[in-house]
Amino acid sequence: MWHFRLWDDQEVALFLSVTLYMCHLAGAISITSAQRSLTRSVQDDVFFSVDVACNDIPTIQWTFMSAVVSRTIGTWQPGVFTNITEDYSSRVQPYRNGSMGLLDLRLQDAGYYVVTVTEAGGSSKDAGFVLKVNEVLYEDLQYLFIAALALGCVAALLMVAMWLLNMAYKKMVAWRHRKRMAETDATELQRFN
Repeated sequence: MWHFRLWDDQEVALFLSVTLYMCHLAGAISITSAQRSLTRSVQDDVFFSVDVACNDIPTIQWTFMSAVVSRTIGTWQPGVFTNITEDYSSRVQPYRNGSMGLLDLRLQDAGYYVVTVTEAGGSSKDAGFVLKVNEVLYEDLQYLFIAALALGCVAALLMVAMWLLNMAYKKMVAWRHRKRMAETDATELQRFN
C-alpha cells in the first residue's frame, strides 16, 4: 500500500502559525479615513482625519510631497513626544488618533500628504491624501471693487471741479463784458455832451 503524504502534522502546524502571524502583522496597523481628496481655499484650515489602530503605541509621521519638494511635517507618539518641524510649528495641530490639522493654508501647501504609522516592532503602514488649494477670488473682486469706487470718486470730484471752474469762467466773462459795456457807454455819453 502506498502512503503518500505532502505535509506532516508539524509542517501544517508551522504553516498555520506563520500564516496567522503574517495575518496578525498585516492587520496590526489599521489606518482609516473618510476622505482622501480635499479642496480648500487660501487662508482656510484643513483637517486630515485619520483613525489609527495598532497593538502598541504607534509613531505617527506626516510628510508633504509636491512636484517641487518633499519634507517631513512632524513626528509624534501619542502621550510620549511631539516633534513638529520649524516650517510648520505654528500651523500644525497633531492629534492622538493620528489626525493632523493644518492652519492658514497657502498656495504652496497644495500637494500630496502621507501619514506613516510605525509600531515598536518595526512594521509600518502608509496612507495618502491629496490637497488642492484654491486662490480666493472674492478678495480680488473686492480689491477691484474698491479701486473702481476710488476711481469713480476721483472722477466725480473732477467733474464737480470742472463745473465750478466753468461757472467761474462764465461769471468772469459776464463781468468783463459788463465792465466793457459800462466803459463804452461812459465814453459815448461824454462825447455828446
